[in-house]
Amino acid sequence: MGSSHSAMQMPHSNSSCAVDESIVSTPASTVTGTLILSIVFLLGFPGNLFVIWSILARARKQSVTTLLILNLALADGSLMALTPFFIAYLAFMNWKMGTVMCKVLFYLCLANMYASIYLIMLMSIYRLVSIVWPQRISVITGKRTITRVLAVMWLFVMVASIPALIYRDARRNKENRTVCDSFHDKDPDAVLQYMLENVLGFLVPYGIILVSYICILRRIRQTKFRRRIRSEKLILAIVVTFCLFWLPYHIINMVQVASALFPECSPKRILLEKIWKKFRAVTSTVAFISSCANPVLYFFAGKSYIRREGLAFMARLFEATGMDYTRKSRLNSQNSRDKDKDAEVVLQDKDRDSSTNSNSNIKLTTEK
Repeated sequence: MGSSHSAMQMPHSNSSCAVDESIVSTPASTVTGTLILSIVFLLGFPGNLFVIWSILARARKQSVTTLLILNLALADGSLMALTPFFIAYLAFMNWKMGTVMCKVLFYLCLANMYASIYLIMLMSIYRLVSIVWPQRISVITGKRTITRVLAVMWLFVMVASIPALIYRDARRNKENRTVCDSFHDKDPDAVLQYMLENVLGFLVPYGIILVSYICILRRIRQTKFRRRIRSEKLILAIVVTFCLFWLPYHIINMVQVASALFPECSPKRILLEKIWKKFRAVTSTVAFISSCANPVLYFFAGKSYIRREGLAFMARLFEATGMDYTRKSRLNSQNSRDKDKDAEVVLQDKDRDSSTNSNSNIKLTTEK
């Protein structure tokens, strides 16, 4: 496979019209990226550790939503632990950790992206079922069921991230710097790699999230219980925040894919390569912000508990979020049961009236 790729691969740095392909080719973007990543690490690493500690040590009861938030914090916290490596990469504009670390670190980054969006997708699906089909919520809230779903999701995440192990490599660029980058950027396989990342990491899960919220909003309009509960606000904030921070990254991915589709040295290709090279470092580091944003969202959502609960305020927030779902489901289930009872009472009254009328008719006939 390696030899066939080498034969197909077009020249990179030797081409007179090639644009430097490393994300560290622009000093301004690397400085910006270094500052962003440093702030992200200082906020995100302790923040996600605090979320994990709150759930494991302080939460009295773990709901489905709490379990999903725990997995999300584990994924984000793992990424935050890797951030110093990328800070050093951008600061020195040189990859000094070898090919193995290049492949492993970018594999873990891609896995975190997939894990985050699919955990958010599972939150949206769970919310959809709890509001639209509350009578079926008990089927998916069992511990064994949730554990199996999460295991399948993590297995999918690990498999979907394998292209990072295949295509990432530490190599020299035309400025004689060592960079960690994809070394088959002009191969059809590389185009497929970036397309899969866009489709599996954004379009498919966000399509499911969008459909889920459309169904939820339609259902809420049909019910009497339109009160915005805490869990609705929190999970909607997580969804919107993730989209805002990851959308620029996926747009640059699409620009990079489009550039590979044009002939080499064509003006359109050169222009597109300049665009994605200029913004790749910034959009990649902005995407990291999503991993430190969730603890900040939890803090503002649960600040009303701080005075009463102290350090356990976040655990109480997650417990209340789980109770919101349970309460909402019970209300909807109770509504459906009440409707069934009302319908049954009406039918019984009709049967009673019809039997009374028939008895009256029989008496009249007998008397005659």
